[in-house]
Amino acid sequence: MWAVWILGCLVAYLIGTFPSAPIFARAAGIDITAFGSGNPGASNIARALGWRKGVWVFVLDAAKGALAAGIGLIADGRPLGYVMAACSVVGHVFPIGRGFRGGKGVATGGGAFAVISPVVFPFLILIWLVVSRLTKVAALASILAVSALPIGVAIVGREPWEVPATIALCALVMVRHLGNMKRMVTRRENRI
Repeated sequence: MWAVWILGCLVAYLIGTFPSAPIFARAAGIDITAFGSGNPGASNIARALGWRKGVWVFVLDAAKGALAAGIGLIADGRPLGYVMAACSVVGHVFPIGRGFRGGKGVATGGGAFAVISPVVFPFLILIWLVVSRLTKVAALASILAVSALPIGVAIVGREPWEVPATIALCALVMVRHLGNMKRMVTRRENRI
């Protein structure tokens, strides 16, 4: 059993490191880490290359989390699904191939929860779309959607351990947004 978990964590981490945004940016001759917010994620790609490319990056990043969580669920149930989801987010945020400088983990974590908690996921997308449309601030939309995730998991009535596990995963994504929060307070945050 431990071998399955260890292998699962390694596989999920490597899945998470797939460089969706840098591939799109490089194809367009852009260093995405030197553009806009510098974040190699869907929102910054949308700023640099347009919303269609941003959607593609979001889908690919979400697929990383969905694939990892799905493998975990099939291999050993919900606990491994959560662990592999977390490892894919860690791989996206701290990719070994890019000097541990990756994205914020929103799309990858969202994709994982599309598989782990498919009833909650559409509401998170709705929150993100409404807030980003009204405010034009992707980071605020992401922060509010991430904050709503543990509440959604609690409402759908999963196992008691799943709420703190979700909070822990969301905390990693929130920590990655501390810089955005500071810029929002000083009204210097990049807009979509």
